[in-house]
Amino acid sequence: MKIKICIGSACHMQGSMQVIRQLQEHIEAEGLIDEVEMSGCMCTGRCRRGVCVHVDSETFTVTPDSVDEFIRDQIDRRISK
Repeated sequence: MKIKICIGSACHMQGSMQVIRQLQEHIEAEGLIDEVEMSGCMCTGRCRRGVCVHVDSETFTVTPDSVDEFIRDQIDRRISK
């Protein structure tokens, strides 16, 4: 699974570093390092409501407050398939 998190200025101001930190902590805690590739990307123009996160070919808007739900609904669900 490939995850790209926007680190552009708007997403940075909306908490991209906190989202990255929480994703990294979850990936490490669950032993998913070999299954998940994380990287940063620059603005894709979809940053009005939160941090833009791409998982494989899908794009999501995530906030520091919604990252736990995002992990459960999008990351864990895909890994357990």
